[in-house]
Amino acid sequence: MDFSLIFNEKLFTLLVEIRNNLYSLTIYKKLMRKSLLLALFALLTYASATAVVDPNTYEPVNDIKIQNLWLIDRAHAADAFTNLDACNTNARMAVLSQGVVYVSRSQAKAIITGTDTVSAAVVYRFDANTGEELPALTLTYNGGYITAQLGANSIGVDNFGHLWMAPASFQSGTKIPLYALDGETGELSLVAELDKGDVLERIDYVDVMGDITREEAPCNVLAVGSQVATIYKWRCGQGEDYWDGGFDGDTYIDIVDFYPENVTQWGYAPYGKMILDFEDEENKYEGNLFYLDGFNSMPAIYDNTGSMVDNFENVPTELWPYAGTNGVAEFTLEGRNFLVYSKAQYDGLDEGANFYRACQANICELGEGMSLEGMTKYWQVPADKLGDVSDGGTRIHALNVEYAEEDGSEVVYLLTFKCYNGMGVYKIGKNLGGGGETPLRGDVNRDGKVNVTDVTTLINMILGVIPKDEEVADISGDGKINVTDVTSLINIILGVS
Repeated sequence: MDFSLIFNEKLFTLLVEIRNNLYSLTIYKKLMRKSLLLALFALLTYASATAVVDPNTYEPVNDIKIQNLWLIDRAHAADAFTNLDACNTNARMAVLSQGVVYVSRSQAKAIITGTDTVSAAVVYRFDANTGEELPALTLTYNGGYITAQLGANSIGVDNFGHLWMAPASFQSGTKIPLYALDGETGELSLVAELDKGDVLERIDYVDVMGDITREEAPCNVLAVGSQVATIYKWRCGQGEDYWDGGFDGDTYIDIVDFYPENVTQWGYAPYGKMILDFEDEENKYEGNLFYLDGFNSMPAIYDNTGSMVDNFENVPTELWPYAGTNGVAEFTLEGRNFLVYSKAQYDGLDEGANFYRACQANICELGEGMSLEGMTKYWQVPADKLGDVSDGGTRIHALNVEYAEEDGSEVVYLLTFKCYNGMGVYKIGKNLGGGGETPLRGDVNRDGKVNVTDVTTLINMILGVIPKDEEVADISGDGKINVTDVTSLINIILGVS
């Protein structure tokens, strides 16, 4: 890769100075590990030139903290984001799984097959901890390529860690193929062909709950018809191969209640998200409750009869999402239940404020009984925005989480991805950055680790991309934050200081 095409002149000058400082160190000459340093510089240059750290400050709430690991977006790293192949209106959905961010893009890669040239779907991959771009996957199925229009519109992971993918389905389509995705090769295998039955409506995005292999749990699939009031659901039991309608055997039902009440259909590219039932282990993965979020409506919770059971009516208006954007996710942490939802697309102004809000997500603790009423806002991420450029009407804002354990405490990794505007990963937990203890030397981003991500953060501080944190950034201890600290940090990473 020609890194000179990625980083700017100021960053290049800084890296040259770092290199020269390292060359002058006796310890470097003794180490004779030029290949390691070159590899480090390559990674450093690439990471610094793409991912940045959210410059906003987020205060702890109820002893729970949030920390941005990286952003690649129009608002904070515009040149880097727009140079990515993932910056395309056909790259509509993304998911976080096992430390990797997967972004699906339809019709991304021209491939010559015989005398024909086809446009194949691709999945782009990024390291969830650093934002570093990993090798992309070209999607294949039965030896061929996925070339259909919006052939890779939905991507996700089931509750047992299996990646899946599905295309958009137009009104002429009678069935929706659901595929399992190999996250290392891009090879797809057919899980099911979901029959839409007698009502053929356009479906942009689907949601999957349970186990697509049906080895450990049943599998349920939910989809919402575009510009209608119809929703679809399919179910296959544990250990079974037969897919039936998920509404007591029926494939689809029509919704009659909406919020706001003047809405009579979902509008463009609506989205449904099933809710895990933690209180009923037998029906945990049945998705008997689910969010429905349409272009012209707010997220509302429905049951399997199509009845609305909760909405934003009794939620303070400052927490209401703006119409035109769809996306929700839930998670639990420290015995608390949280909802993450898309706050605004491109046209949001805060009530009584004169500044722009766009492509953001609200993170709120749900009220008593996991109700929307009484929920408490923790943070809005990013606090400013990811971007404010129209993606041509994809509407979707991909939000999903992955659980992990660090130093004996549970943490949640949150991915936010808005098509054509950007993406980022946040970490949420009680003891981030050592729980208020003296920071580890070199831990510039305060994640409890010292690695190349800290070098990226430190360079962004020196360049003025994010505010300087003197407590952790003055690694050399000379009272200044400059290239000397980067040299000291690299020596810490290399184990020579």
